[in-house]
Amino acid sequence: MSIKAVVFDAYGTLYDIQSVAEITEDAFPGYGELITQVWRIKQLEYSWLRSLMRRYQDFAVVTRDSLAYTLRMLGLAYDNDAFERVIGKYLQLDLYPDAAAALAALKPRKLAILSNGSPDMLDALVRNSGLDALLDATISVDAKKVFKPSPEAYELIGEMLGTQPSEVLFVSSNPWDAAGAKSFGLQVAWIERVTPEAMALACVENELVAPLTMFRAIRTQMDELGFAPDHRIRALSELPGIA
Repeated sequence: MSIKAVVFDAYGTLYDIQSVAEITEDAFPGYGELITQVWRIKQLEYSWLRSLMRRYQDFAVVTRDSLAYTLRMLGLAYDNDAFERVIGKYLQLDLYPDAAAALAALKPRKLAILSNGSPDMLDALVRNSGLDALLDATISVDAKKVFKPSPEAYELIGEMLGTQPSEVLFVSSNPWDAAGAKSFGLQVAWIERVTPEAMALACVENELVAPLTMFRAIRTQMDELGFAPDHRIRALSELPGIA
């Protein structure tokens, strides 16, 4: 069946979550990389835990709580200004360099984001990056009060765009998200930005595993969940060739 809509994950797919590292290092010299990786790990963990506990709080709250955990765990003192400056970067994340051109090349298909982000976070992020000129919809899981990879979150695509799952190509660099979307019945393109070969080499070449390497080991490699993506690509720029 032909693809009528291409729907993107936001964090880590269109927007580079590692772009917070500069501001975390500036705010907490010597701890920037560790803060960046632990913060993201706990951010995802809290979203899944809250879904399982049925104690939903939106992604803005989850993001603040996971940063507070990270700074407390590291024993770092901070004032409100420093905390807000770091949090504020989530509204100004860097786009991947090929994102805008890839989206433009996929028109006239419907283009949308489906993200765990709260509406206010996503609206600011999309507006600040200029993607509002290309997207037909920015969809937050907040409407269902449950985070991806819950099936209820992916239902929002059809409800908002009027599509069947088989008519949608869902794009994510997050393996857990790709598996969740495939389980729901969407066609899926997974962006494999870190190959298994590169991952293995990074682990064996260093006596100590760096925080970024550890993050990549647990969050960038395809999970063993029984749902393989339809397409494996290395960059957003490859999407026009498969959609």
